[in-house]
Amino acid sequence: MMLLATDLDGTFLGGKQIDKLRLYRHIQQRQDIRLAYVTGRGLESVLPLLNDQIVAQPDYIICDVGATVVNGRTLEPILSIQSEIEAKWTDIHVLKERLSEISGLKFQEVPQQRRCSFYYNEETDLNKLREIAEEYNCDLITSLDTYVDFMPKGVNKGSTLKKLVEYLSVEESKILVAGDTMNDLALYETGYKGVVVGASEPELIASTKDMENVYQAEKTGAGGILEAISHFPEFNEFRSVEEDKKKVKKQKSKNQLLMVYHRLPFEKKIVGDQVLRVAPQSPNGIIPSLLGFFENGRSGVWIGQEEVQSGHPDSISNQYIDQEKYPNLTASTIALSKADVDRFYRKFSKEAFWPVIFSFVDKAKFNHQDWEHYLSINKLFAERVAREADIGAYVWIHEYNLWMVPAYLKAIRPDLKLAFFHHTSFPPADIFNIIPWRKEIIGSLLLCDFISFHIPRYVENFMDVLRSHTPFKVVKRINAAKQFLTYSTALGVDKMTKVIEVGGRKITLGAQPVGVNIKHIKKILKKESIQGLIEKRKSLIQDKKIILSVERLDYVKGPLEKIKAFGEFLEEYPEYQGKIELINICTPPSPGMTIYEEIQKEIEQAVGEVNGRYANLQWTPIHYFFRSVPFEEVIAYYALSDIAWITPLRDGLNLVAKEYVGVQGILKKDGVLIISEFAGASVELSYALLTNPYDSKSLKETLLQALVMDPEEKSLHMQRLFETVKYYDIGYWGKDFMKEFNKAAN
Repeated sequence: MMLLATDLDGTFLGGKQIDKLRLYRHIQQRQDIRLAYVTGRGLESVLPLLNDQIVAQPDYIICDVGATVVNGRTLEPILSIQSEIEAKWTDIHVLKERLSEISGLKFQEVPQQRRCSFYYNEETDLNKLREIAEEYNCDLITSLDTYVDFMPKGVNKGSTLKKLVEYLSVEESKILVAGDTMNDLALYETGYKGVVVGASEPELIASTKDMENVYQAEKTGAGGILEAISHFPEFNEFRSVEEDKKKVKKQKSKNQLLMVYHRLPFEKKIVGDQVLRVAPQSPNGIIPSLLGFFENGRSGVWIGQEEVQSGHPDSISNQYIDQEKYPNLTASTIALSKADVDRFYRKFSKEAFWPVIFSFVDKAKFNHQDWEHYLSINKLFAERVAREADIGAYVWIHEYNLWMVPAYLKAIRPDLKLAFFHHTSFPPADIFNIIPWRKEIIGSLLLCDFISFHIPRYVENFMDVLRSHTPFKVVKRINAAKQFLTYSTALGVDKMTKVIEVGGRKITLGAQPVGVNIKHIKKILKKESIQGLIEKRKSLIQDKKIILSVERLDYVKGPLEKIKAFGEFLEEYPEYQGKIELINICTPPSPGMTIYEEIQKEIEQAVGEVNGRYANLQWTPIHYFFRSVPFEEVIAYYALSDIAWITPLRDGLNLVAKEYVGVQGILKKDGVLIISEFAGASVELSYALLTNPYDSKSLKETLLQALVMDPEEKSLHMQRLFETVKYYDIGYWGKDFMKEFNKAAN
């Protein structure tokens, strides 16, 4: 039986994430290792650790710098030891009163029993403090030139540990103590084997360098403890399992990676009184793709928000996502109330930033109090990253609602490498600059090492914004034609800025459109249930041509313009009445987003007018579904449709277009893709029919072109589109982003 008696902050809780996870797992897997937390904290501040699913749980806790000792499972005091300590303790109120006149001394406002803790500075007369300590039969313990503790005479971490060892009858040769500051010195003076972990307080290193029982480790924190277990022959049988060593070796050269996203890699379901977390139903595969970076054992943390529901337990701060598949990846959740999520995301982000991002400036609403709330949430994210990140870690931040995270994060942790990806479009300067806080946002983004967008046009829009804010130097430009259309579409550009220099720092820019998960789509199409669904719906369609539109309810998607254009089409081309049907799947917005209520009413009215005018017993022109349709059902619609009519007024990318191409290509069908010139994907999909959704004539003419297109031409177009979508899939996107991030960070 081995006993590990370890300090917490800087020791057991310190060091690289991968070393912490290895140590915690190792202790959890071994029945012959007992664990004792030996900390300067009060018991109350240790309690949150006892609810952490990742940190190894203690059998015993020695806290208050040795003045309190409890059973780690029951939290009951070890009475035989505790009563002896209690008898030595003085009246804390009298002692505090005596010390109130000492210059530079400030009482620590933390829970503490049987000790009296202060901050001190260079003004503090330590000799005077020692005199007072003697007067009250106390010992004085200092650490980090900051903290000073008055303790019962003869009571410290080491003395209490020795009493605990006697109480447990543990073999002294099987005890390992670990620490990193001077208030841990008493642990080494016990004579037990000890490790001073890397980057410890210099005074502790100097004080223990000649102790034969002490090993001074190179690795910090938990890594130093593992190093010591391997160093001392007495602990050979307690070494970490070989499997962990292999996992570490695999990812040795890779920095820790933190994903910072408002979305978590799981969804929360409440069943009775239990909070269950399940894999997300992510149709486009972004989350599975991001998780893929951790399959080889790479160390990482996924930081996201989770809405706390009234009457249910708070979010679990840290947990494994899938310990078997991603052994060194944890999720760190930021618990927000529904009111916070509504204000931060559903209200402010959607009312202030969303309209501007998509150039609907007349719909933008700016509220300075809501901006302050937005900043407070961004600060929460930044502080969590700072807490979880290793030195020099890579941080990948996602989406406009976290625009200010880099500003807060760089101030706390300048060592971190930052990348930012925009999942939306990015507007031109004359639009973006109406945001009252434009300078703060741009200043925050410029603290990143790598800033990426879907397409080159958004990069150049960002450059135009930059020109109105700060001087910079263009270091490198590249041709956009390798992957994107240039002059032949509304969003085309021929060259793209790749590297700029601002204030002596080089920043890399990227255009990396998200792809779809072709493997996932193939898997769905192979299911017998889906094949059966396709056949069933095919029999209902008979010989009609199906036009499909799939979108989320949002004015930027142009749903009303499309419905009106379809009604006009039926009037102008009556020969298609009874021969074509529009299936319009419209996904409702998140609950609480009132900004979409008016557009919903207008769409339903427009659909009713078209159907009321043209429908008969055998034919309904528009099938309008205002509900969330499972992705597998949408796949079936993709398979059946002759035309995908994707007509947003603005769209950052539009994955529906790529998903449609993916399904048609896998099934070797010859559907036609019509896509708005103002969707980012339009500059990738050169064989799609482009349309201007602001012009009803263009919408109608492009629809007619798709209906009369020659079969061979349709087949060729879809084949070429599928080649593009298959090559630039979701996996390509993730790998390309990380490749560029690595270059920018080095």
